[in-house]
Amino acid sequence: MKPEGIAERLHELERKVLLALKKKDKQLSTELEESTGLGEASINRALLWLSSKKLIKLKEEVKEVVILDKNGEEYAEKGFPEKRFLKIALKNDSIQGIKAELSKDEFNVSIGLLKSNGLVKLKEGRIIVTKKGLAYLKTGTLYEKILKKLLKEPLGLSKLSNELREAVNELSKRKDIIKIEVKTCRQAGLAKLGLSVLPYVKLEKLIGQLTPQLLGTGAYKTAEFRKYDLGAPTPRIFYGKKHIVTIIRDRIRKIFLDMGFKQVQGPLLESSFWNFDSLFQPQDHPARDMHDTFFIKEPMRGLLPNKKLVQRVKLVHESGWTTGSKGWGYDWKESVASTNILRTHTTAVSARTLAQCKPKDLPVKVFSLGHVFRNETLDYKHLFEFIQVEGIVAAPGVNFRNLLGILKNFFNKLGFDEVRFRPGYFPYTEMSVEPEVLHPVKNEWMELGGAGILRPEVVKPLLGIDVPVLAWGLGLERSIMDVFNIKDIRAVYSDDINFLREKSSYTKRF
Repeated sequence: MKPEGIAERLHELERKVLLALKKKDKQLSTELEESTGLGEASINRALLWLSSKKLIKLKEEVKEVVILDKNGEEYAEKGFPEKRFLKIALKNDSIQGIKAELSKDEFNVSIGLLKSNGLVKLKEGRIIVTKKGLAYLKTGTLYEKILKKLLKEPLGLSKLSNELREAVNELSKRKDIIKIEVKTCRQAGLAKLGLSVLPYVKLEKLIGQLTPQLLGTGAYKTAEFRKYDLGAPTPRIFYGKKHIVTIIRDRIRKIFLDMGFKQVQGPLLESSFWNFDSLFQPQDHPARDMHDTFFIKEPMRGLLPNKKLVQRVKLVHESGWTTGSKGWGYDWKESVASTNILRTHTTAVSARTLAQCKPKDLPVKVFSLGHVFRNETLDYKHLFEFIQVEGIVAAPGVNFRNLLGILKNFFNKLGFDEVRFRPGYFPYTEMSVEPEVLHPVKNEWMELGGAGILRPEVVKPLLGIDVPVLAWGLGLERSIMDVFNIKDIRAVYSDDINFLREKSSYTKRF
């Protein structure tokens, strides 16, 4: 673009800064504020615009500066409270008289400083100013000099002498006298392109926005408008979006529904019967104690389902019932099964679903997606509340190959083209398998959950008949960690805006 074309598209703030630099090149932003009459924010905005258009050369220096705080401004005008204390004491040496003219904080700070430095003595409720105190009252202190300097302008911390730096350090320990801020200092100088544009820069006010007033009065007909540069850099806009957990959860729900599954749900507060006993987990299993489970204090126990179902589960545990198993060989107790807990897995939902089915309802294809709870110590790889995803297919004639086909289809739809399986072990299933997918970015195999065919000891008491039930599940957070390369599971639920912006780009392939 020609120089005159660039000049026509400059904002009023940019034109003012360029003309100021024409009079004196290489000015600090503070100097430009004085020469243009513009505020700090307007100057910084103009400098950044001009720099992005390569019209000026901009040097930036980040430095720490000392500025006055609210008490410091007061002390710079009135004097430090300890000196005011001494002046009052020379006129009225009673403690009550001094307290009447100083605030409580000022009195307490002053008397402590003055006594510790031998400037005053306390005698029978009177304040006696010592010779050292009289000399101190007549002498200007380094602290007072610093406050007077700060009244004029901030002081760069790096340029202070060791003596002044030490004094600043002492002042910073006192309440609200000074504060140290990080400030960006900018120096602007004309660039080659800026010099060529300057002859065409005029200070007249150009209209940058069409307003109702201009339209109503008809003034727009004779007004001179500023031209717009459609190629000028614009700020990146971050539009609203869902959290990564919500994105993946919704995507998984849609995949299941597209595959013909029905979503089922269950209560968060569950009985041990559905969470453990119905899944053939013995009542003395270590995972059922307080180390892994949140037990409910009130109500401590809940109602068990119908007696026939309870009896079948009892017999399976004690002797194997008619499943061909020997069971666990112990006396199963209803009192243990009825204890209330926060559910430790969504398999309890699958158990409830199977118990509600009748042989005529088969085949059944359902999934659950919900919160579960474990009595875990919160750290980089453990949460005490997380989301579990689970699916089951119950139908006569389904087999292990069907399970592998469903899993492959599921993970393909989730965005993983390559899926493989390796043998695994899980307490409720036999045969069991662990699916692995190839990470498309890291090019590494990663495990995503577990799967298998539910054991007859689980299925037959619930359904009343022995039917193959394919089952699989995965922890949503662990999967998100693998996919998004997150090292700390607690970060999955982060509300850090920069983290969410960075990770949201990964979700495009889902």
